[in-house]
Amino acid sequence: MQYRKLGKTGFEVSEISLGTWQVGGVWGDDFSHSNAEKILNSAVDSGINFIDTADVYGDGESEKAVGRFVKSRSERIFVATKCGRQLNPHVNEAYQPVVLRKFVENSLKNMGLETIDLIQLHCPPTEVYYRPEIFELFDRLKDEGKILNLGISVEKVEEALKGIEFNNVTTVQIIFNTFRQRPAELFFEQAKKKNVGVIVRVPLASGLLTGKFSKQSTFTAGDHRNFNRNGEMFDKGETFSGIDYETGLTAVEELKALFPNEQNLAPVALKWILGFDAVSTIIPGASRPEQVLANVAALDFPDLTDDQIFAMNTIYTTHVKPSIHHLW
Repeated sequence: MQYRKLGKTGFEVSEISLGTWQVGGVWGDDFSHSNAEKILNSAVDSGINFIDTADVYGDGESEKAVGRFVKSRSERIFVATKCGRQLNPHVNEAYQPVVLRKFVENSLKNMGLETIDLIQLHCPPTEVYYRPEIFELFDRLKDEGKILNLGISVEKVEEALKGIEFNNVTTVQIIFNTFRQRPAELFFEQAKKKNVGVIVRVPLASGLLTGKFSKQSTFTAGDHRNFNRNGEMFDKGETFSGIDYETGLTAVEELKALFPNEQNLAPVALKWILGFDAVSTIIPGASRPEQVLANVAALDFPDLTDDQIFAMNTIYTTHVKPSIHHLW
């Protein structure tokens, strides 16, 4: 495992870390704490020291599993969680300091921790990034010892750029992969200038970039890849990075032709992301321990050649960019 600095936090975090959206099992199933424990142990045994969760994952069960697990290990494990998505309706007006404070305090109780290493606003509406009183709250929470750092999880590059204007924002969690390349333009440059850590989520485009899906693939009723393809429940960009499924499959077929000896394209996709020095860590999810090991194996994958990178970017420019680049 290799480690990179997570911006102004000063944390040295694993290049491949763990996102826990589906740590309790496959999407739509009941949360399995035994499965979560196996995944978390596999992660830390592999050198992962940064775990990202949220208060809404598994209705709080993910936070409970992470908190219990961290206390069972002797290693220094950095814990990041998120707040805000419990708001219903999830609108700008619902974001109030008193409500967010309660969410943070509930997360501390859920995890049984005295301090949260990194608390992140969980993809709030764009208007929230124009409200200083929301960001000032987290300075007070830091003074009280309840958090060490504030970060933001965003949908759009616009939100990332606005968010890092606040000096207390230490990290940005953003969707970035070979099928979602816009963050590499202006945002990465500005993040480096401001020493903001970049946490990459949805690095495999909801599994699309593993190369294991086809037109015949099916997803369970509770899986967002089944019910959110057009943004029915939350931002469309969270599912397959916003790409039309059929278009994505076409692009993946070209990636397969570029790497004909790879049964799983995940290491290729992760290696491409790690080629950007603005990236601090990648947080692919896992619903089985084997997926953690497969993700970490990307670190042993040979460096991509300039020709391979050019070809991957050409696939994006040809098939993906026209329909999604301007949206996020």
